[in-house]
Amino acid sequence: METEKVEEKQPKMGFFKKVWNSITKIEKYPEMSAQGLGKAISYLAKITAILAVIICLGTIYQINNVIQDGIKYLKDEFPELSYNDGVLAVNSESEITIPKENSIFGKVIVNTNDLEETQVNQYTNNITEEGKGIVILKDKLIIKSASISGTVTYNYKETLEPMGIKEFNKQTVIDYTSGSSMISVYISLFLILFVYAFIMYAISILADTILLSFFGYITTKLARIRMRYVAIFNMAVYALTLSLLLNMIYVAVNIFVPFTITYFQVMYVAVAAIYLVAAILILKTDIIDKQVELMKIIEAEKIIKEQAKEEESKKEQEKEKEERKKKDKEKEQEEQVPDGQEGSNA
Repeated sequence: METEKVEEKQPKMGFFKKVWNSITKIEKYPEMSAQGLGKAISYLAKITAILAVIICLGTIYQINNVIQDGIKYLKDEFPELSYNDGVLAVNSESEITIPKENSIFGKVIVNTNDLEETQVNQYTNNITEEGKGIVILKDKLIIKSASISGTVTYNYKETLEPMGIKEFNKQTVIDYTSGSSMISVYISLFLILFVYAFIMYAISILADTILLSFFGYITTKLARIRMRYVAIFNMAVYALTLSLLLNMIYVAVNIFVPFTITYFQVMYVAVAAIYLVAAILILKTDIIDKQVELMKIIEAEKIIKEQAKEEESKKEQEKEKEERKKKDKEKEQEEQVPDGQEGSNA
């Protein structure tokens, strides 16, 4: 049985209504799926945007906390520093090391003295072994992140000059990071992070949807339901709703209370798969119910036709009887006419 032979005009359903139905009314999946691929992609994009906003706000919150702690450390403990024409100078003869436990960026090593290349390589290897960290030198910044395999190097002059920054000192940094000008920095940072997070999560969620839809396609084959792949894909989008909401909660809580759920990704996929399989089985049940109902209608029509034939047969028989009686009566009358004539002649 083809589930989508004709695309009928579906009633409009708002975003939050779809979220509610996706979680609490699995039987609505075919109806939402029938609204088309465009609606499903739009729904997925909105959820991805919400997730990206939560991640961006959480990241900026953490960065602000780090900056505030950094300002305090810079005021109270860090030596004097100055930057001029691409060269950073920190008033310290030896290196300054901030352990990874005290920094969100990992281990931080500061040394703006003239260094041999071997010493720079040693610092780079040090933060690489730690998994993440920053090396601050007189002319460049070396960053190791957990998300990249190697390290990234930023030259001060090439990075800061396009931004119009040619010189600063310790007090300038403190004043700038403590002032209202940081609001524009946070807004710019939010926009950059949002675009990055939206693209990365959109790719990841789309990949999850495709894998889930293939799983759903196999399920329809096992359940012997004929469905177009695009309909299964649309249903997979809505089946991911609860998993994505749980992911949002997980990210939001992690902003304030860092913790790790070991098998979260497994649960993420399992919940979506359960929703999709349940929707397909409900659809199969509906199809079976409709087939049973159709068989009942056909059987009822058959009985009605047979009764109509019987009624018609009875009417035909009665009509034949009436005609026979009429003929017999006419025959009797014809037979009686001569006798009456003979009596009259006598």
